[in-house]
Parts: sequence; structure tokens; C-alpha cells
Amino acid sequence: MGVLKFSTGKTSVFIISIAMSICFSGCNWLTEAEPQPLAYSYTVAGTNKEFGEPFGIAEKDGEIYISDGEKGVIWRVSGDGKPLIFAEKLDTPSQIAFDQNGDLIVADSGSHTIKKVLKDGRVERIAGVENESGYRDGDINSALFNAPIGVVPFEGKIFVADTYNDRIRVIENGRVNTLAGGQKGFADGRSGTDAQFDTPCGLAVWGGKLLVADSQNHRIRVVEMDGATWTLAGNGNAAIKDGELSRSSFIEPLAITTRSSGEIFVAGRGSIRVIGQRLFPIVETITRRRTGFRDGKVKNSIFNRPGGIVSDKKGDLYISDSENQLVRMITSRPDAGKPLSQKAFTDLQMSAREFREQSPGRWPYDPPERTREIAATFGEIRGEMDGTDADVRFHNGLDIVGGYGEEARFIRDEKVLRPTGVQLFDTTRESLSMPTLGYVHIRLGRDVNQVPFGDKRFLFSIGLDGKPTGVRVPRGSKFKAGEVIGTLNTFNHVHLIAGRSGRELNALDALVLPGVSDSRVPTVQKISLFDEKWHEFETEDKNSRIELSGKTRIVVETFDQMDGNADRRKLGIYRLGYQILDNNGDPVQGFEKPLWTISFSSLPDARAVGLVFAKGSRSGATGETIFRYIVTNEVNGFTARENFFKAGKLKPGAYVLKVFAADFFGNIGSKDIEFEKK
Repeated sequence: MGVLKFSTGKTSVFIISIAMSICFSGCNWLTEAEPQPLAYSYTVAGTNKEFGEPFGIAEKDGEIYISDGEKGVIWRVSGDGKPLIFAEKLDTPSQIAFDQNGDLIVADSGSHTIKKVLKDGRVERIAGVENESGYRDGDINSALFNAPIGVVPFEGKIFVADTYNDRIRVIENGRVNTLAGGQKGFADGRSGTDAQFDTPCGLAVWGGKLLVADSQNHRIRVVEMDGATWTLAGNGNAAIKDGELSRSSFIEPLAITTRSSGEIFVAGRGSIRVIGQRLFPIVETITRRRTGFRDGKVKNSIFNRPGGIVSDKKGDLYISDSENQLVRMITSRPDAGKPLSQKAFTDLQMSAREFREQSPGRWPYDPPERTREIAATFGEIRGEMDGTDADVRFHNGLDIVGGYGEEARFIRDEKVLRPTGVQLFDTTRESLSMPTLGYVHIRLGRDVNQVPFGDKRFLFSIGLDGKPTGVRVPRGSKFKAGEVIGTLNTFNHVHLIAGRSGRELNALDALVLPGVSDSRVPTVQKISLFDEKWHEFETEDKNSRIELSGKTRIVVETFDQMDGNADRRKLGIYRLGYQILDNNGDPVQGFEKPLWTISFSSLPDARAVGLVFAKGSRSGATGETIFRYIVTNEVNGFTARENFFKAGKLKPGAYVLKVFAADFFGNIGSKDIEFEKK
């Protein structure tokens, strides 16, 4: 493509697109037959909870190999779908790929080395110094890497995405050299020294060139064998946008691969993207665009931070669905597998009891046993429900009060697995995601004056004024319970998230927090009744009953408080329900027990906020906190559906509607409202 790849302007972009079209078309001409469209998603391994964190993935002779960053092993999956350990005693293995000799090359991020696994499972170091991070070219025994994630062999060389050095390195003839990159940033260039990357992760070979998933630049880059670097796709915006290569957008692409038919596939966040399916190359999303889990038709399939992707000779894709702890495939063949049901997936999830057994009893401060105030609970609304459902969300953790600038601490031993675990640096929502816990509203690795602690696990970018402009915590970094994570910002609390991303648990249930207690009964303030179209039922005077006859929505305004809360504090409710009693106070048929409809033992689907909270609900930086729950809807971690109280099924007469609001500790508040069925 010559100099075209460095051109700018609409005309040059058009010429580049034509050239790319010819390149993709040429790849397709080399195949004997057009591949069938990818149409189905199946789960192929992990249904017995074998994996900790499946990440890198490779295929050889019909067998699938998976790196497990959490357990430090390489798994092999044969035709029976049962994972067996192929190699162990690795630290935090990331991307893997086979070389021309049939050995498996491994980027072992946690030990800062490149290794290979021989055919008998023995592990040998290829380059880097064990457990020593840094940057140094030279002899393979003295060269240094910084948590490399991507690796791909090609023509006797091994190419490495040296992720936190922001460089593409090459191992050849016993030496390590830098091919492209240097200072963190974004820049294309005619030479490798001009190019800049930001947290490059996945690598693949494409027509004699390297493809790079440049994660924090949200772009797909191409590196020539001479180091020249150009951008293939992505405009730098963190979004999922299909279309022309230069106008498309990605969110933290992690893994990349090619098919023999010429297409490029990219895995990142919660979606699988493809480039080159059409004669004129564009970016297309073949799965859903959100995180979670779903098998079946590929257009409806859902993934959760896929870390690796590879194609076999049949054109099938295998994906390490890291956050879901599964290995999955995307195929054109309807008989290639069986979809894993939502129930079966739910049954695989860790319970709050199991989670609690793995956690020491402590608070995220010192002293660890000192009881702290809970400022917000799991499942509360954040934002304001104004009828549009815009910019509202569930509160997915527990807010634990501390003092401004107080040191926050890890509450369990974990190592960082997300390549981009730090989010929203120098904002009030700055956070670090660990595998099973999230810590939010913290100045990571630095004090109240923005001065870094000097902990080498926190990699700071420093501006010209000497102040931090960003921070990364490399994949494989290990922390012990009680170690300092950072200091509290102006929010004056740690927002603590329990559970894996997308499968959050109620932290009151999942964690051991010494001395936490709640003897206070939730306050039920008001019950409002609406018809199907949200017209409120009203009485002619305060002494008469509301008349109901059809589908009815029940809305309750309520809040909770825990021991130690200030009087102004309003917390969300753990469980809500209702019951219908006759005029004598006896339950009517079908309501012998309260009908519990809303529960926050685990986090509901993000789209269900409007099913839980009625218009007028608000919390966060929105003034007075108001929780108005739609008690007739059925919402929990596994179900979200609209429902009604069907008053028409009752016999004519007088009745009592009793609404219940329960906190996690079993305290139940209630309120009655009389109505009449005509």
C-alpha cells in the first residue's frame, strides 16, 4: 500500500479504503470456497467450573488450548469438551500461540517473561528476567518486559505486545529488539520509533504484517515488518460503532485473529467485531453490544470481556469468555454444539455464601475491625427517574464511609487480571477492578495531594508539571488484604463492589464486615396505585376507599436505615412485596403468603431500572433521596418483567392491600391501604 497508509484527508481515506478492499478481496480469492456465515454461539468448555480466568486461546490439530490467568495454568480441551491441565507453574499467562515447531508460546504477564510450553507440557523461559519488570533490549537473558500480554510467532520470530512499555518487541536469534512504539500515546509513523501505542494487547499476523489491538487507544493498528505503523480501524472514541474503517469505534479491543478467508475478528469488552466480510471493508458487530451471557443465534449472543479469540481450519471461532469463565465458539454449523441455557449459566455462579467463605473479616480501612457507617446499599437508584430512563442505573455496591484523604485498603488477596483495570483517572469515580472486587472513589496509589506513594505496581504517567496524568496497574500485579490501594477523594467513601463484573452480589451478604448491624425497621411512607397507563387512582374524599377493577400498578415510597446511620441517611430496600387481605384481615386466595416481587440478592439486568423505580425516584447528587418502587413488577438478578395486581379477579367487596419492605437483616416494615372491588 506504500505511502497511502500515512495520508490524510477524505481523498486519501477513500484511496486507502479501495486499497484495503483489494487486499481483503485478494485474501478471499485464495480460498477454495466462500465460508458460510457465522450464525451460532455455543459453550464448549467450563461448565464444571474448571476455569479461573480463561484468557489466551490457541488451536492445534482440533484441540483447544487456553491460558488461565487466575490459576496460572494452560488447559487443553479435546473433542469430549473436558479441560485437562496441559502445563502449570506459570504466573499470569495471557495470549498464547503455536510456533512452527509445535511449541506453545506464552506471554506470562505476571512474571514479565515470554515462555514456551513443549509438547510434553514442560515450560521453558524464552526471554525476560523472571519477576523483574522494566524495559531493556538485548540478549534474551537480560532483556526486560513489563507484563507483556500479546504474543505471536511468525517466520521464526516471536513478536510481543509489551503492553505496559507500550511497545511491540521482536525476539530473534537470541536477542530482543523494539520494532515499534515508545512513549505512551497515539501516533502512526513511517518508522517504529515514530509510532506510539497505549496499552497494546492482542497480536495477530495478517498478510505478512502485524495486527495490534491497541486497547487504550481504542483502535486496530498495523505494524509492518520494518516497524512502520498505521491505523486500520477505529477513530479513538471509546464506543461500539460500525461502519467505515476510519469512522468506526471500539471499546478497549483486547484480542484479534484472522480467518483463512481474510476476515479480521476483534474481541473486546462485550462484543465480537469483524472487518472484511464485505467486498468494501467495514467494521461490523456480529454479537450483541453489551456484557453478559447468552448462547444461541450469534446476533443475539452476549459475551463478558472476551480475552482471546482464534479461528480453526473450518472457519469456526473459539473465544475465551474471560469474565464468564467459559470457552465458547461461534460457528456456521447448527449441529456443532448445544447452547448453554440461562438457567444452567446461573447455576454455575458463585453464591454469596461461597464468596463470603473466601473473604477475611475486615473493612476497607484501618483498623480493619472498626465498624463503619454504610452510606448506600446494593440496588439503589443512581440518577433521577424523570420518565425517560436516561442516565439512571443501579447502585452495584456498598458505600462505606471514611474521611477525606483516608487510606483505603484491599479487603482480600487478589491479583489484577483486567489489562485495563483502572478506569476514570482523576475523576470522582476513579476505580480499580480486581477479579472479584471493585474499589471506586479512590485516588489510586497516591495521597490527597496527588503525590504517588512510590509503589511500583502503580505505573504513573507524569505530565510536564510533574503531576500524574494517568495510572495503570499491570495485569498480574498482586495485592494482599490490608495493603493500601489509595486515598479517599471528595466522595468520602469507598464504593465496594462484590462479585465478578456482570454478576455482582449484595456485599452485605457476600462480605464479612465486623460489627455491622441493623435493628431499624424500614420506613414505608406512602402507597400509590395506578392503572395500566399510569393514571393514578384517587378517592373523592379521605374517608372513601379507592375503587379498583382491572390491572393495577402498586408503587411504594420507602427507605431503610442501619445502626449508626445519621437521621438524614436514606438507604435502599433489600426486598419488597405485597399481600391482599379481605375485610376481616385474612389473606385472600393466592395471597396466603406475601408475594415478594423485587429482590436485590444479586444485581438485576441494567435495563431493568425502569421496572424497579417509578418516576420521581432519585438518589446520588440529585438532592433529596426518594425511592419509589413499583412493587407489582417482578425483578431480581435473574428475572425482570412487568406485572400487575389483577383486581378484576377478586369478588366484589372491601379489601386491604398490605405492602412490605424488608432490609437484608430481616426487619420488615409495612403499610396498608384499603380499596374496594366493585
